[in-house]
Amino acid sequence: MIWPFKPRPSKQIARIEITGAIASETRKYVLEALNTVKEKKFPALLLRIDSPGGTVGDSQEIYEALKRLQDKVKIVASFGNISASGGVYIGMGAQHIMANPGTITGSIGVILRGNNLERLLDKIGVSFKVIKSGPYKDILAFDRELTEEEHHILQEMIDTSYQQFVTTVAQGRNLDVNKVKTFADGRIFTGQQALELGVVDRLGTEEDARRWAAELAGLNPDKAQCYDIEEPKSLLNRVLSRNQSKSKLKTSMDWLEFELKTNGQPLWLYRP
Repeated sequence: MIWPFKPRPSKQIARIEITGAIASETRKYVLEALNTVKEKKFPALLLRIDSPGGTVGDSQEIYEALKRLQDKVKIVASFGNISASGGVYIGMGAQHIMANPGTITGSIGVILRGNNLERLLDKIGVSFKVIKSGPYKDILAFDRELTEEEHHILQEMIDTSYQQFVTTVAQGRNLDVNKVKTFADGRIFTGQQALELGVVDRLGTEEDARRWAAELAGLNPDKAQCYDIEEPKSLLNRVLSRNQSKSKLKTSMDWLEFELKTNGQPLWLYRP
């Protein structure tokens, strides 16, 4: 994909915004945007995160891409209204993190959900015949309860994913793993609390983060402007965004689609 580009990137700060649940579409957009940052040699990147998290693999790929970019670009993450779970994980790919005092962050942990419709199916007289190659091939099937062995298998998988998360936060924030575990129990906390825990470096607005990124890159913070590398919008998205009520409907539809797509997947996600 070719991004529209303005001249003189050395005097500009790239800006990428991550909003909503993190899934494959988010990953594709962010990875392409990061390639643009690298190719156009922006000296700094302002990464605005306003996300409750999302899928594990997509969050990990974005994080790894940010880590690779660190040698060439100063990266400042700015946590918005909410930057939780996978949003935190992605933020670990920045050298510096700023949050608002009231930002909702944290929710460090993993969740996996499946639907059990066994009782409903029994009431309406529906059953399924399953032929499988192994005893766990239909693990998390919606028409029956988990067995004790299946629960153990899934718990081991969740524990492994959790350890990856904790280790990344400890390395990214230069914290002891055991200290991270004291607050990495799924709880949410404010930006102020995150500062006290060492999860973020400073408190401030996105404008403060922009000025910080400019200073790190040796630019004049009063003159250096952001160049937004925006996510391309489909025709449907452009039409819906013009109408607030339809936009709310689209948000609900997006969440439903996300829930259906990720059912049975481990998630780094905060959703009350």
